[in-house]
Amino acid sequence: MNKLLKAVPKFANETEERLFWDAHDSTEYLDWTKAQSVVLPNLKPTTKTISLRLPQHLLDSIKAAANARDVPYQSLIKVWLQEKLHNH
Repeated sequence: MNKLLKAVPKFANETEERLFWDAHDSTEYLDWTKAQSVVLPNLKPTTKTISLRLPQHLLDSIKAAANARDVPYQSLIKVWLQEKLHNH
């Protein structure tokens, strides 16, 4: 059964659009059965700065390992964390 869809209104700005979609059901405006998956390869994940307290000897060891691989130590920590999560 094809239901009649409402026309999506024109929005003056993103804030107006956000307010509209917060208050309306998108299924009244869009046929989600025709939606297609999209890959956006150039998007970068959002990052968040954290504070992590490590014993000095541990940080020195991490920095030495990173130096041996010629990578920044923060990058090496991120790689190790990601590997650990995938192997867990």
